[in-house]
Amino acid sequence: MPEDLDPFDIAVKQLKKAADVMKLDKQTFEMLSHPMAILQVSIPVRMDNGETKVFTGFRVHYNNARGPVKGGIRFHPDETLSTVKALAAWMTWKTAITNLPLGGAKGGVICDPKSMSQGELERLSRGYVRAVADFIGPEIDIPAPDVYTTPQIMAWMMDEYETIVRHSAPGVITGKPLESWGSLGRGDATAKGGMYVLREAAKTMNMDLSKAKIAIQGFGNAGQFALKLVTEMFHSKVVAVSDTKGGIYSENGLDYQKLMDHKKKTGTVQNFPGTKNISNEELLELDVDVLIPAAIENQLRSDNANKIKAKIILELANGPTTPDADEIFFKKKILVLPDFLANSGGVTVSYFEWVQNQAGYYWTEKEVYERLDQKMTEATHAVLDAAKKYNVDPRTAAYTVSVKRVADAMKARGWV
Repeated sequence: MPEDLDPFDIAVKQLKKAADVMKLDKQTFEMLSHPMAILQVSIPVRMDNGETKVFTGFRVHYNNARGPVKGGIRFHPDETLSTVKALAAWMTWKTAITNLPLGGAKGGVICDPKSMSQGELERLSRGYVRAVADFIGPEIDIPAPDVYTTPQIMAWMMDEYETIVRHSAPGVITGKPLESWGSLGRGDATAKGGMYVLREAAKTMNMDLSKAKIAIQGFGNAGQFALKLVTEMFHSKVVAVSDTKGGIYSENGLDYQKLMDHKKKTGTVQNFPGTKNISNEELLELDVDVLIPAAIENQLRSDNANKIKAKIILELANGPTTPDADEIFFKKKILVLPDFLANSGGVTVSYFEWVQNQAGYYWTEKEVYERLDQKMTEATHAVLDAAKKYNVDPRTAAYTVSVKRVADAMKARGWV
């Protein structure tokens, strides 16, 4: 992989940009540029054909100055240590942006889960926990699901950990099924958190969301809930959505339930009655008030940034905007609500799940949403205030807020 595309190299460059804006001292920057601990493990798994295959797994603790570290576990054939390190760094900033008493971590296993049976996946999941058991725990490191891992996998991992420590410890992992003490409100938490961010940002721009036209790129969990919530909460008109096969446009707006039924029946949003088929590229360039990228990274780039007409971009996807596009949007006064603020509702409700597990006392869905609203509202204003203070784009502003919180915690402890 070329050095300029190395994920961890990108993470450090982003940190450096914020550090320069904040005038962060050299030794704090140096400490924040390195993970605190890296564990690499070999996981032998008996496959269904009787053979034993050895998988490589990782767990990275990036920084625990603010509390136990937290971050997902990925099962992916192209997983690398550099990616896990970068994601652990980004989790450190993400937990800090919503002011959670947590640090950042990440884990991964190099495997192809799509080619594995349920039994093989269970044995791999339990094997991973056995290998990292001394590295995780409710007061040390709290994993969660990520790419190609599920609530079921989290339940197996929790069960294996409890078998090892010989006592109940539901707080060792989050993103669990409700039957295994998961949290209400977790399913739509990412999109719901994004809606609170959008609401607060729209207020600062005097934008009436009930009259806003919105386009959503991506129709997975975040995109589907974004369509549902933006119409329910704000009565906005969603005029376009897309999935991997392409998009649709309707000047009159789209009905969530009818579109979900169509997608379930046909496997795509395209050819939905009363709409015009469009490409993903065309969707991004529509004349709308709010654009919600909820698909994959690098969708908004220097080659299309000047064609974007939206006034607000709400990043529910991870990394949809390149640094070059960020600069163009800043000059055009398009407000980009960056991913690690906009989609941090997921980790915030994961934190709520951990709190409930530790207390043994469970909240109603209404209580979860009220607490999420408060966290996301405070985080949004902290970022927008920092953008004004430093006269920088919101992504750099979000970094300055997070990095300052982590740096202050390190200084209070006497680390720097």
